[in-house]
Amino acid sequence: MAFDKEKFIKKIKTKYQLTVYSKETLEATFTFNLSKLNIFTYVGVFSIVVSIMVGLLFIFTPFNHLLPVRRNSQLSRQLFQNAIKLDSLKKEIKIRDKYFNNIQNVMLGRQVNNYESIRDTSFRHEKLEFSRSKHDSILRKQIDREEKQSLSVLNNTKQTNVTLKNLHFFLPVKGIVTNGFDVENGHLATDIVAQPNEPILATLEGTVTLATWSLTEGYILIIQHNYNIVSMYKHNSSLLKKPGDHVAAGEPVAIIGNTGELTTGPHLHFELWYNGTALNPEDYIAF
Repeated sequence: MAFDKEKFIKKIKTKYQLTVYSKETLEATFTFNLSKLNIFTYVGVFSIVVSIMVGLLFIFTPFNHLLPVRRNSQLSRQLFQNAIKLDSLKKEIKIRDKYFNNIQNVMLGRQVNNYESIRDTSFRHEKLEFSRSKHDSILRKQIDREEKQSLSVLNNTKQTNVTLKNLHFFLPVKGIVTNGFDVENGHLATDIVAQPNEPILATLEGTVTLATWSLTEGYILIIQHNYNIVSMYKHNSSLLKKPGDHVAAGEPVAIIGNTGELTTGPHLHFELWYNGTALNPEDYIAF
């Protein structure tokens, strides 16, 4: 049976009248003249408009989070970022543990470990090979020789011109000595009672290596000075410096206090160490 194009066009263009009557008066309220072609056109346009509006709604509003693909992509991105943060956190914890290990070695007079930088496990490192040229080798030998000469001169100068007796130690706090240095009883420090809220001063120039809280000794501050000298300030009420801060001699670093379980009143527990050995602070400072 052949398709009759003219008959099909005439059929879809045939007009139909749709009249709406009132139920009570049976009066014609309004009348529509429609054809199948008009219905297909109106439905198509309406569908396109609705599709566009729904698409814009999902693009420019939070409704796009309801799409499964969108949610999966955001979850994958968040998991990747969390993995990077976790790897960085592990690296920081390793650095912190090795830092505290070195602080303990300093306090006990042991050799300080020289750790290499921790490898970042979030990236793959390829094996790199470098070739050294003849001119590069000559330049390296010359630089190494000059550095060794300069370091030897500097070390000799420090060893010959500087002793503990020649150093000027600042008084950490003005007060009364209540408990002196006593090796037999294990008291490797000098206890000084001072006025409330009295500032604690750095006895020498140096770098703060530890500023923390201890249950037994309260707020503790440790400063690394030149010539392998370390000073410790314990039982403070608050700390004014943080690890890594460079302090000048006589600069306030803490406030005197009564923190920690091993204290019987507001005072400063002051320790002085040299090459891992505890010194009697009263031999170098007039309290």
